[in-house]
Amino acid sequence: MHVRGIRGATTVEANTPAAILEATQELLGEIVRANGVEPDEVAAVFFAATPDLDAVYPAEGARRMGWVAVPLLSVADLDVPGAVDRCVRVLLLWNTARAQDEIVHVYLRGARSLRPDLSGPGV
Repeated sequence: MHVRGIRGATTVEANTPAAILEATQELLGEIVRANGVEPDEVAAVFFAATPDLDAVYPAEGARRMGWVAVPLLSVADLDVPGAVDRCVRVLLLWNTARAQDEIVHVYLRGARSLRPDLSGPGV
């Protein structure tokens, strides 16, 4: 068994709790679907939100999905000129026997531009 990192990101339509939670839950749902992740296999999840998203912590989206025993942390991302606006990034640490090259990273919406190599049509 290894701890593997699953990366992902998405963009949010507006700086509102509803929009942030919906986008975060969509992103986590796609990560779970693409990798077959079970919440009890998750070591921790780190969320980073761009400074223009401050209406709610993205981790609240995971809690509302029932991830109450998983350690979650939301942090403010760097304010980098020219960066993707209204972006939530995630690093999910997963206890799994899978090899590193079997992990499916998920980039949705406007965040596909961050990693076009990992944002194919099947993701």
